Amino acid sequence: MIVLDVESTGLDPLTGSILSLGALDLDEPTNQFYDECRIWEGADVADEALAINGFTREEIQDPVKKTEAELIAAFVAWATDRPKNRILAAQNVSFDLEYVQAACRRAGIECPFGKRTIDTHTLVWLHMTERGITPPLNHNFHSAINLDGALQYCGIPAEPKPHNALTGAFCHAEVIARVAYNKKLLPEFGSFEIPF
Repeated sequence: MIVLDVESTGLDPLTGSILSLGALDLDEPTNQFYDECRIWEGADVADEALAINGFTREEIQDPVKKTEAELIAAFVAWATDRPKNRILAAQNVSFDLEYVQAACRRAGIECPFGKRTIDTHTLVWLHMTERGITPPLNHNFHSAINLDGALQYCGIPAEPKPHNALTGAFCHAEVIARVAYNKKLLPEFGSFEIPF
């Protein structure tokens, strides 16, 4: 399983650009990928997105950085080399998959990932209900299990801010390991006990 996290310029993968992508192979967690790129010309940029991921407008237009097409080509090459299981997993994985698909289309690269994915939100929700815990809802009566909520449920502190794609992938992977396999995965989280 490939656990990934995409940091982007906004919420719409058709008009936004990938800024960074982090991933790891859940079956071989030392097999990791991280890269950053500059935005594609004409991409929409939301200040709210930059506040979350910590990139500046100067950094996202740095001509020294790879293009989005070069980044997605490198990620696809990594993902199709060693991981035996190419199912994508993340918190709100549809967001990450849609950005990968859009970047592949813009680059003229066939996207090698299927639509069947693993969402950490769903895993945590199921784990809670199996333990007799009512999953929390927000003020709109939608699920309140965001990444920080999933981490807290698994005994891990909130993700450091601003977001980093590789740190995000690590957090998603540790949540999956704890709720799906009842085991710790990464040394970064080794000191935090599993609370269930």
